[in-house]
Amino acid sequence: MPRLSVVIPVFNAEHTVVRAVRSTLDSTFRDLECVVVDDGSTDGTLAALKTIDDPRLQIISAKHRGVAHAANLAATESRAPLIARMDADDFCHPTRFEKQIELLEAERLDGVGGRVRIVDANGDAVGTMQRYETWVNDNLDNESIRAFRFVESPLVNPTVTARREVFELGHREGPFPEDYDLWLRAIQSGFIFAKLPEVVLDWTDGPGRLTRLHSSYTDEAFNRCRREHLLNGPLRDVKTVNAWGAGQTGKPWLRWLREQSIDIGCVVEVSQKKIGERIHGAPVVSSDDLPEPNGTPLLIAVRAPDARELILEELRAKGYQPGTDAWFVA
Repeated sequence: MPRLSVVIPVFNAEHTVVRAVRSTLDSTFRDLECVVVDDGSTDGTLAALKTIDDPRLQIISAKHRGVAHAANLAATESRAPLIARMDADDFCHPTRFEKQIELLEAERLDGVGGRVRIVDANGDAVGTMQRYETWVNDNLDNESIRAFRFVESPLVNPTVTARREVFELGHREGPFPEDYDLWLRAIQSGFIFAKLPEVVLDWTDGPGRLTRLHSSYTDEAFNRCRREHLLNGPLRDVKTVNAWGAGQTGKPWLRWLREQSIDIGCVVEVSQKKIGERIHGAPVVSSDDLPEPNGTPLLIAVRAPDARELILEELRAKGYQPGTDAWFVA
């Protein structure tokens, strides 16, 4: 039995899948298998896969049912106690698995992600994605991953190597991003994650990418997903929430909280003009007047990265534990 199973769902990727699969098989970590599920491709994907001569490669042909089903099937058919995720148009850096498994075992983690380089089909950096790349390459420890998970997923799906139990949660099918949904459920279930502080994957972005074409990956779908998980997780059976931020990012969250019949205890603001006012019935206060941790969840709806870092410092100084009693949202 191999120590690691790399699982790759693929649909119509004849021009990229061989490079992706070879990048996993040529890894410095050799004790692995690569399980590829061809999700009913109609191009030359299957023929391309069959050109790879390596006994560690398992190819499974399936009817087209979508990425969630294909990823679940790949995980089910895999054999190892550790499973790594890959996509058919990405490139795995040679030492990725070796270093991820080393960190996972040394820190007794349940899963390890890593930093990415977002590239186009030619392997060049995508300038319009640099701000997003910077964000997803931050939040390396478990506390940060938990604290920022309702902004976007700090775990880039095809970078994650995790214990089999994590993937056995399974991808759900629905009008939401199946990978983000999985990581939110895994984190809420208590699994512990971290990320390597180095690039482990060239993450290909282009006009044909599923995340740009399918309705499950729209901003509305992501928002629906994060709010569902907030209500089923940190805000489950909660009657009152404190909030930080009453600007363009914060106001929609304040309205949403009231729509869920959740009272707002107070709203923290840095604008002196707003302090002393009331928003949605809640008093606007300065950060000095934020109550100390008392079991009331705190949601921080502030977009600027520098402001978030300052808020983290203030929260820790007051005794808050980000990811446990305070969460950032967007």
